[in-house]
Amino acid sequence: MGPAGLTLLVMMRGLLAFAALFVAVLGKETFEGHQVLRIVPKDEVQLALIKDLEDIIEFELDFWRGVTEAATPVDVRVPFHSLQSTKIYLETQEIEYSIMIEDLQVMLDEEQEEMDSAARVAEPRNTDSFDFSRYHTINEIYSFQDMLVAENPNMVSKIVIGRSYEGRPLNVLKFSTGGTNRPAIWIDTGIHSREWVTQASGTWFAKKIVTDYGRDPALTAILDQMDIFLEMVTNPDGYYYTHNSNRMWRKTRKPNSGSNCVGVDPNRNWNAGFGGPGASGQPCSETYRGPRAESESEVKSIVDFVKSHGNFKAFISIHSYSQMLLYPYGYTRTPAKDQAELHALAKKAISDLASLYGTRYRYGSIINTIYQASGGTIDWTYNQGIKYSYTFELRDTGRYGFILPANQIIPTARETWLALMAIMDHTNRNPY
Repeated sequence: MGPAGLTLLVMMRGLLAFAALFVAVLGKETFEGHQVLRIVPKDEVQLALIKDLEDIIEFELDFWRGVTEAATPVDVRVPFHSLQSTKIYLETQEIEYSIMIEDLQVMLDEEQEEMDSAARVAEPRNTDSFDFSRYHTINEIYSFQDMLVAENPNMVSKIVIGRSYEGRPLNVLKFSTGGTNRPAIWIDTGIHSREWVTQASGTWFAKKIVTDYGRDPALTAILDQMDIFLEMVTNPDGYYYTHNSNRMWRKTRKPNSGSNCVGVDPNRNWNAGFGGPGASGQPCSETYRGPRAESESEVKSIVDFVKSHGNFKAFISIHSYSQMLLYPYGYTRTPAKDQAELHALAKKAISDLASLYGTRYRYGSIINTIYQASGGTIDWTYNQGIKYSYTFELRDTGRYGFILPANQIIPTARETWLALMAIMDHTNRNPY
């Protein structure tokens, strides 16, 4: 950055000294006046200037879509106290931006009102009466899991693979038609707690599996040969926190030694390029990698389970948002040895997904499609020999971001299921 840019950053910090900071001490953190800006860098110089914004701790910016390449939008939640400073910075540097969300709290209030209204309806007595078209609390999802197991004892069982930092069970549903140590497929949702459409989709997937077995020839063939493991709430402490304290919470909830900032990004905590570029060493960062690989029980429990099982053939980790289907690697530009097959299968999967509503996805390796990221889930699973390792980024591309309206849950789950089936069917047909 040149002298002018440095001077401007100093000015911005000065402005912030006079800004009113609101900190919620009790109850839910509020986001009145917070805006989500879509910033479009035109060249490498502007990319670097936007990256500099990430380093201004006082701004408390929350990058919803990170810095990747020129002409690719960057979505940033800007707290009210930083709005003027951030906009002055962008305008002074002639960086183009638009307001994507005018007032985040307005959207959150609408979301909460819808949840409160739905909660007044009688609790479902079985999974047939479970409302898949709305967002649910963690206890409601746990209840759904138990009902599904009780209704389908010959196919579904619940395994507790560990405990979260705050002691919540890490529940995994196993879908199996019998046999021991069969080849298996793993699906997880909700590793980033604020990505609510993923946990919601996970519950829909679970019901879909038990409903379609015996009816859908492709799924029936898969389950006759393989087991499916589904972890719906991969980061339960974070998910609970998004419902009760801070809707925008992404990380785990374990305190960080020597810092007031809590939590680790569980998608930077895996032992694959751990500590490399694309993960932060700062505990206050949304992409903080943690003090060491597998420091988070939410990650270590999956690692131990995958290693002890020893026969996973596909591993699918589901995030939102951006509408992308990604395969390894994220921490290195060295292509995965199976890149040609992974690329062709991703193309087939997103084509099937688009066949329902026309939803368009991008696809490719993580590092070439979004950005360099070290310590990620599917880089680790691929390095363990699980060939069909994929990450989804579900709807949308930014109009709502993490606050996707509940009326999009079922359409999202339905189209994603088509892509999942493409991957699972290919895995079943191509044993290795």
